[in-house]
Amino acid sequence: MLEEFPKELITKIRQENPHFDKLIERHEELKKIVREVEEGREYMDDMELEKLKLEKLRIKDEAYAIVMKYKKEHGI
Repeated sequence: MLEEFPKELITKIRQENPHFDKLIERHEELKKIVREVEEGREYMDDMELEKLKLEKLRIKDEAYAIVMKYKKEHGI
């Protein structure tokens, strides 16, 4: 997630911001679930899968905003 940013930056923000860390963990969890369903290893109805995808997107947007705010505040 947030591959366009240096891994060191994401790690630093995760260490400093517990909410951001939880967002990243949840995003990774959702990413795994979605992949399992899309590759046929797990089953989920389409409506439920769409809800997970929307949650994943919302989390990514929130995490992205946190990174941008951090960069601005730290002059990065």
